[in-house]
Amino acid sequence: MKYCILILALAGFYFPVIPHAAVKPNVLFIAVDDLNDWIGCLGGHPQAVTPNMDRLAQRGVLFTNAHCAAPACNPSRAAVFSGLMPNRTGVWSNDSERIEKKHPKEVLLPHLFRDHGYQTLGAGKMLHGNVAGLFEDFYSVNQRWSPFKKNAVRYTKAELPSKGTDNPRHVTMDSLGRQVVLPINRMPSDRKPDRLDGESFDWGGFDVPDGDFGDTKITTWAIEKLQASLGKEKPFFLGVGYYRPHIPLFAPQKYFDRFKEMSGKLPIVVTDDLNDVGPVARKWAREPVTAGSHYTVLKHRQWVAAVEAYLACTTYVDYEIGRLLDVLDQSNAATNTWIFLWSDHGWHLGEKEHWGKWTGWERSTKVPLIVVPPKQLASKFAPGGLRCHQPVGLIDLFPTLAEACGLSISKKLDGESLLPLLRDPSKESGRVLTTTFGKGNISLRTVRWRYLRYVNGEEELYDLKNDPNEWANLSKDSRLTKVKQRLAKVME
Repeated sequence: MKYCILILALAGFYFPVIPHAAVKPNVLFIAVDDLNDWIGCLGGHPQAVTPNMDRLAQRGVLFTNAHCAAPACNPSRAAVFSGLMPNRTGVWSNDSERIEKKHPKEVLLPHLFRDHGYQTLGAGKMLHGNVAGLFEDFYSVNQRWSPFKKNAVRYTKAELPSKGTDNPRHVTMDSLGRQVVLPINRMPSDRKPDRLDGESFDWGGFDVPDGDFGDTKITTWAIEKLQASLGKEKPFFLGVGYYRPHIPLFAPQKYFDRFKEMSGKLPIVVTDDLNDVGPVARKWAREPVTAGSHYTVLKHRQWVAAVEAYLACTTYVDYEIGRLLDVLDQSNAATNTWIFLWSDHGWHLGEKEHWGKWTGWERSTKVPLIVVPPKQLASKFAPGGLRCHQPVGLIDLFPTLAEACGLSISKKLDGESLLPLLRDPSKESGRVLTTTFGKGNISLRTVRWRYLRYVNGEEELYDLKNDPNEWANLSKDSRLTKVKQRLAKVME
């Protein structure tokens, strides 16, 4: 036999010896910031164009009822990377201390893979903020949410008095040396009118190369690292965190051009949507905590432009995801790589008079989640293109990844492995998913119901089967008392 191998080698054939460690599957872990269900395969908006996320859904299982642990970046990502809910980490909001500082000894997801012999690589927004130590090799980009460097979007002291007025004006230069006046949408700042920081509640296209945007730089780096990892003894865990469609909703102009032919379609809303909720919920909806106010958007006639910008940014990040997938699919790692695509939380675009995240309603909690098993394991899981309508959470990603890759866990996690649903997406779980939005505010989701309770005792109950937009609060309907009581027990 050894002579046969020698002869083949001399003839120009090479059969690499695959060490035992390389048998473990690779992981491509894709996070998209602030993405709601406005993608093609989820049907959240009729003008969504996301062919690459759609092709992933055709290859794996699309979870149509997936929800975040908390509808803000910091607590949601802390839950994903720790496998623990906010009540255990203490990371309740974006104002909370980040998990790696609050719990410096906590084994986070990349640590788990590193400790099991994986090469860990990360780029862009994974945890909240740039956490270089989270991965062995990490790429942070300066141009995160815009084609400008961070300091270039700051107002000068002379410009600051205009920021909160109807004539805001900050002058800067684009990458081609052309003068740009921000904000592009010409709206006053509702959130930080007295801060020199650039106004993030802005949108528009820039006629500059894609490479001037951070998400393109992130993809290029990830592709280079992916190609360099091929053939290595160690399997890889590659986390790629995209910033789009987080505000400001900036993207290359070409992604906006299709709206010259047909304007963006507004989400379906009702004008009195907040009349049946309590004063705390109304305040929660109308305060410009994470973005700006609905009143300002309407006053400046920017609603359609904002919708177009969100869709344009989503198409742009989808294109970048496609670049990454193409390289993976053309490599020898394609047959042995798990692919997970998720968003940290949803985003309102005027629904319930709200802009941004940080509510307990469906628009904030619901996220895209697509899981694609390795091709060589396809026979062990459901055929690609199926959908799972059972309630699942981002909190389930940690245990799912650990089981899928055969990694031992030394702590009790709050989520459940999704592998049973990947084998049979129609399997009923009977789960009640919990989302917290600040300490004491809880939102529960089942297959049919949404139940919210605020820290002051206010309640909301929605029948998602008959009212998917959550327009009718049924919490005072006596016929549903038992439903409400059953769900309330989950909070005890």
